[in-house]
Amino acid sequence: MSRTLHLGVFVETTGRHLAGWRHPDVDPQAPMRFQHYRQLVEIAERGLFDLFFLADGLAVRDRAAERLGRTPKAHLEPLTLLAALAPLTQNIGLIATASTTFNEPWHLARKFASLDHLSDGRAGWNIVTSSSQAEAENFSLAEIPAPETRYRRAEEFVEVVRGLWDSWDDDALVADQQQGLYFPPHRLHALDHQGEFFSIRGPLTVSRSPQGYPLLVQAGSSAQGIQLGAKYGEVIYTAQTQLADAQQFYHQIKSLAEQAGRQRDDIRILPGLFPVVAPSRSEAAEKFEQLQSLLHPEVGLAQLEHHLGGVSLSGCDLDGPLPDLPPGREYTSRAELLVSLARRDRLTIRQLYQQVGVARGHPLLVGTPADIADFMATWFQEGAADGFNIMPGWLPGGLIDFVDQVVPELQRRGLFRTAYHGSTLRERMGFSRPASRYAVANK
Repeated sequence: MSRTLHLGVFVETTGRHLAGWRHPDVDPQAPMRFQHYRQLVEIAERGLFDLFFLADGLAVRDRAAERLGRTPKAHLEPLTLLAALAPLTQNIGLIATASTTFNEPWHLARKFASLDHLSDGRAGWNIVTSSSQAEAENFSLAEIPAPETRYRRAEEFVEVVRGLWDSWDDDALVADQQQGLYFPPHRLHALDHQGEFFSIRGPLTVSRSPQGYPLLVQAGSSAQGIQLGAKYGEVIYTAQTQLADAQQFYHQIKSLAEQAGRQRDDIRILPGLFPVVAPSRSEAAEKFEQLQSLLHPEVGLAQLEHHLGGVSLSGCDLDGPLPDLPPGREYTSRAELLVSLARRDRLTIRQLYQQVGVARGHPLLVGTPADIADFMATWFQEGAADGFNIMPGWLPGGLIDFVDQVVPELQRRGLFRTAYHGSTLRERMGFSRPASRYAVANK
């Protein structure tokens, strides 16, 4: 069978665009309504998507009074929501974000194994370390741990979780009613882990799940994030806007996976993609401009200030040029990129925050189904992506447009499936089921 694209949908309340909730076709109360997510997952499954991905955060980060109430801040907890959606779907993978900094391994191992059972083998864990001070303050911490500490904890966390998922042999639950034997004790294993961050005996109280391990997903482009993804990630979410940069990342992380003792094909790389699609380019442009017109200046400005390292732009003329950043401070590569973009293209502050408020570092494509498919085909065929994480600007409309217009074009070109194959998420992603460490040790 020839290689084909993998597709995920990135679900962020009412859409990726900061003003998505203001779109006239969007229910602004949708983030707290189950039927909203049910509709989205059914649309994605109709489009034969591999992954339904729920973003998550553990704090309300923007606390400035004039900005606080201008974007959706309330949303449902991902694992609870996916458990409710599981019996309403049959094929699509269900991916929840969960932090290794603000959880315990035993709890997450139990929850994701349970979701894998409830979904008949379609669960996945998006591993994040969290990075905001606001989140730390919700978990009795005076400050967010340093990146090096967070990533050391994350590595040990994943090792412990995988060990707990192996607690039960695959054939442990004999449930022999006549003999009165539910399981042979030698088929249950205590982990007895002792490490820098965790001391966990085990075993888990959930039997080994249909996939063995729920799918491991990771997103992070820092040096530590790339190393974590190369060692453990099976699906990697990433953000590049240029083909050459995406090719470099693709090669780098697959090479690092080999250095970690894995195969290059053990990882699927799915860059984010923000599409605005219509039958004609002019119609697509009109859709995009409508969305852009809804972006409140306070919201756009707050996002831009965040990416500029907290530099205040209050009092500046929004239709004037970006001022020079204050000297004597260290700025991130993202801040330097934005300043360079503003100078090169002579963008006003308003034009710059409009760019930042859209895809936030991911490719923005405004065009016809053929235009979108051309871009995806190029990246897929030239070693930059194994698929894409689709980020509709508003929901459900942006997802409906992609499923009804772009998916058929991809199928016509032989780039995307016309039916689901396999019974578990791992099988659909082209991965084998991992053997238990105890089964391997006893061979």
